[in-house]
Amino acid sequence: MSEDNKVAKGDVISLEFSGYIEESNTLFDTTSEQIAQDNDIYNEKATYAPIPYLVGSGRIFPGLEEAIEGAELNKEYEITVPFEKAAGPRDSRLVETISIRDFAKQDVQPYVGMEFQSRNRNGIVTAVTAGRVRVDYNSPLAGKNLKYVFTVVSKAQNDDERIEGILKMDYGTSEGFAVSVSDSAIEIVLPDVCKYDSNWSMAKYRVIADLREALGDKTIRFIEEYVKAAPQADEPAEEERVPEEIAPEEIPPEEQ
Repeated sequence: MSEDNKVAKGDVISLEFSGYIEESNTLFDTTSEQIAQDNDIYNEKATYAPIPYLVGSGRIFPGLEEAIEGAELNKEYEITVPFEKAAGPRDSRLVETISIRDFAKQDVQPYVGMEFQSRNRNGIVTAVTAGRVRVDYNSPLAGKNLKYVFTVVSKAQNDDERIEGILKMDYGTSEGFAVSVSDSAIEIVLPDVCKYDSNWSMAKYRVIADLREALGDKTIRFIEEYVKAAPQADEPAEEERVPEEIAPEEIPPEEQ
């Protein structure tokens, strides 16, 4: 088997996958619109398509990462990931009881299953009793063994494809970016949207780290261009202003 047909650390790939809770065979995530619809988790706001991924970047569960490294292109795999290599064990310290008055202050009526955010933590309400609300801040996948069905559908073959994949992975799109690569540097001309998008301000540091992982220690330059718009063809040119001739009688006596 050619090494070009296998995935290695540092490769930028395109990945299809579906993830299930093993015990109940419940689907919790997928890149397939049809599978999402068949399992009643379809989200009309979501984009269903293979995702770009930099192998070894640690953005996915370690058990899945290990399985992807060394996988063959366009071959479907089914693996089991123990919870120790997924979301980890449940932590009882992440289950808290909160006074229902704290919800009332925010004009919120808590109910079992409601998502709740506190101090930048996302939790789920698991019980509502007289005056008390129990919130679980554990990951919904904590303590659960997972099953993944995945296929690596492609692998970037050159620097341009690697950069495109990293931009999609870290920023969500590569549209509008103009890229040039030399032996020592990567220059990326930013689309206008990046000048005003706070998401780009956070994403660019991930982009830098991932570009260096995938392409080595090149200098990375992000370029903002501000180009003066040319006048439209149907716009009249500004008329040349010609000084008005002043009649002799209009000239003040002291200037004659």
